[in-house]
Amino acid sequence: MRALAIAATGMDAQQTNLEVIANNIANINTTGYKRARAEFSDLMYQTERAQGVSNRANQAIVPEGANIGLGVQTKAVRNLHLQGELSQTGNELDVAIVGRGFLQVQMPDNTTLYTRAGALNKSETGQLVTADGYPVVPSIIVPAQATQFTISRSGQVTAMLPGQTTPTTLGQITTADFVNEAGLKPLGDNLFAETPASGAPVVGTPDDQGFGYLKQSYLESSNVDPVKEITELISAQRAYEMNSKVITTADEMASIVSKNLK
Repeated sequence: MRALAIAATGMDAQQTNLEVIANNIANINTTGYKRARAEFSDLMYQTERAQGVSNRANQAIVPEGANIGLGVQTKAVRNLHLQGELSQTGNELDVAIVGRGFLQVQMPDNTTLYTRAGALNKSETGQLVTADGYPVVPSIIVPAQATQFTISRSGQVTAMLPGQTTPTTLGQITTADFVNEAGLKPLGDNLFAETPASGAPVVGTPDDQGFGYLKQSYLESSNVDPVKEITELISAQRAYEMNSKVITTADEMASIVSKNLK
């Protein structure tokens, strides 16, 4: 009975949906986290009667066919790169991106990854690094005696140094954008990697045309909406229960047929 296999694909799809929702809820307070959404597509169909052909030779065209679907499959888990709310921290090293773009991060193997989590810090040498200690690209060194540390909207980093009356420029933060943000590969630790689907990064200056601007002493919160996730959770639960009911009903019907054949 096909209904058993069809309902099983539905239960498997809702299990995946539940796992995606659970991960969203778990990361509701993760800085820069982008909520994910499971997307599904129907499986191939078995044709019982083809439409658009003659039922018999030299007779009228059949207007409708009989095509039985074989269930559902997970098509993609899409990360929704929508702007999260900004949270003021009061920390001069924190920076949020308002609009499009990612901070660039250098890994130990010299590859570049990308993040929206702007909770920056200083290394033992004064270099700007992420919370995990990965240097920001391009490299910016903050002298130990520096005061009045400032990050402008356009990413220019300045500070007051001893004996000087005007701010000194320490460096320029640049951001990277992608044609297809959804094509980036999430790696954990708030990091994303470039893929052939995302396209090559387009590096530019914050607040330029097409790029978001920076806001110092703020962090971008997760874009997870608790109300929406709970609604999606209930919907997934109901769909799972209905598919389970289909399996129970199909099994009962098969038992009736089996008894009548004896």
